[in-house]
Amino acid sequence: MKILCLIASLAFLTSANAQAPYAGMQTRSIKALSEQQIADLGAGRGMSLALAAELNGYPGPLHVLELADKLELSAEQRARMQRLFDSMKADAMPLGTKLIDQEADLDGQFASRTVTPESLKAATAAIAATQGILRETHLKYHLSTGSILTPAQMKKYAALRGYGSGNHKHRHH
Repeated sequence: MKILCLIASLAFLTSANAQAPYAGMQTRSIKALSEQQIADLGAGRGMSLALAAELNGYPGPLHVLELADKLELSAEQRARMQRLFDSMKADAMPLGTKLIDQEADLDGQFASRTVTPESLKAATAAIAATQGILRETHLKYHLSTGSILTPAQMKKYAALRGYGSGNHKHRHH
């Protein structure tokens, strides 16, 4: 009988933990975003939005700048890469701020119990559009980065980032 009680207790505790994966998140300022996500969006950071590019041989300007010495970038390449990074950040930061505001609005509608099917549809459509534009923004700068690097630098970048030997196909424009 004791074994059955122990098993029942463990099963209850396991199911209780499984039912509370969001415990603690209810205190977030914007429920759908962590403080780190809010900081990243506000700072124009990529948040893995450009993985389709990065993992298919299209490096991003920030990571290239971080590896500039190991990639032996020329002064011209560094300058061009810095301009790309600065432009990307200038484009991404306002979009990140807009997305934060849109998420805050949606959160506020739920918190105040004023959300309606119509306002929900409008809010989520606006969020989706901003997310799409933000992702496209990060991806387009990955697309531009490859044209600044030599094939040897592209291969070395892939190896330095841990993507294997760097023998996958690189597309240049």
